[in-house]
Amino acid sequence: MADRRAFNVVVLGIGFLFIFTAFTTLGNIEQTVLKSLKNDTFAGSGYHSLGIIYGVFSFSNLLAPTVVAITGPQLTMFLSGILYSGYIAVFITPYTWSLYLTSVLIGMGAAMLWTAQGHFLVDNSDASTINRNTGVFWALLQCSMIFGNLYVYLDWRGKDEITDENRRTMFISLLVVSVIGTLCFLTLRSPQHHEEVISEEESQSLLSKHMVYKQRANSAVKEAKSEFRTILSLLGSKTILLLSCCMAYSGLELSFYSGVYGTCIGSTTHFEGQAKGLIGLSGIVVGIGEIVGGGLFGLVCKNNRFRRTSVVFLGMVVHFVAFYLIFLNIPDDAPVVFSTTTQRRPYLAPSVSIALLCSFLLGLGDSCFNTQLYSILGRVYAEQSAPAFAIFKFIQSIFAAIAFFYSGYLLLSWQLLLMVLMGFTGTLCFFMVERMQNTGDLQEY
Repeated sequence: MADRRAFNVVVLGIGFLFIFTAFTTLGNIEQTVLKSLKNDTFAGSGYHSLGIIYGVFSFSNLLAPTVVAITGPQLTMFLSGILYSGYIAVFITPYTWSLYLTSVLIGMGAAMLWTAQGHFLVDNSDASTINRNTGVFWALLQCSMIFGNLYVYLDWRGKDEITDENRRTMFISLLVVSVIGTLCFLTLRSPQHHEEVISEEESQSLLSKHMVYKQRANSAVKEAKSEFRTILSLLGSKTILLLSCCMAYSGLELSFYSGVYGTCIGSTTHFEGQAKGLIGLSGIVVGIGEIVGGGLFGLVCKNNRFRRTSVVFLGMVVHFVAFYLIFLNIPDDAPVVFSTTTQRRPYLAPSVSIALLCSFLLGLGDSCFNTQLYSILGRVYAEQSAPAFAIFKFIQSIFAAIAFFYSGYLLLSWQLLLMVLMGFTGTLCFFMVERMQNTGDLQEY
């Protein structure tokens, strides 16, 4: 049984590695690719597409537990993988209507996929293996930021423009990778204890298959209603209201490092032939920053209050340094140009080294905020962790969606200023929650 569960966890991680190698790479290059289209009838925006995905994802999380409970995690992940592959396939021959339709579908699929992943991972773990299994899964997942972006760097290096042939080759390759990841879910095996329950039901022959599914559905609906009531009660608590500022900031900077910054680098005229290839290299360095930060602050550091505040403060400083260097190094019109290159001059002569340093700092700072948000939510809401984390993902996704929608209209300096203000406010609120925990004033709900 232990071998079967370990096999499931590794295959689960490999499936997510393939799917998110494709999707993360797509998100990093999406706006650059769509701007380079030589098609006058196409009016879609990569920013708007990603905004729709995160917006739909945030609300779909409310229904996802019910769907997963009825259909089962394995089938849910397989169907969600098909939606991810469909979204990637749209970019082979893009149309405005198909881009936005699949954006809605993948937003729903993402909520189902991540809910099913959590369910399946817990189902294949016990108290002695949950930390190991979670570490294995996240290590495989984080590698997804490296492989696809490495392909972008190698394929686009030295190219001033992305041709239709370049685009089709890129997205056919990413589609194949995504399909392989989706097929991995079909090789997952049921945990032993599930098989025992099923065989017991079959031997007793008390319920028809229809009645079993009906009971599952009724139970899932009741559980979803109970969880929704808990979410509403937590939303009114002082702790969540304060932490929501930090959660909102994590959404803004998520959109910036995952979609906007790569576009800015690819649009910078001063990088000339290096610009398009640097999008992929930047994504790799962001991933390295995430891996370093996740390992250092998520595994090495213990969850005590002093270290949580220290790590969040470090994350704020790291991000503010990155924002200042980006402000000096990248042209102000980089996120909003309709052509593929910028017109304005930055304050400094753009440097590849500084651009990549900022990529690393963005990934490192993001890991600081996310690991400590998970830590404090797990500590304060140990008995209500699922609703608390659902609120976190909801707020984070809503603000990521908002950020993607304004990213195509606001100059870079205004976007950076918004993140500085929200980052400072979020850090201050995080410190207030820690102080409340010191005085034992957190359980006011």
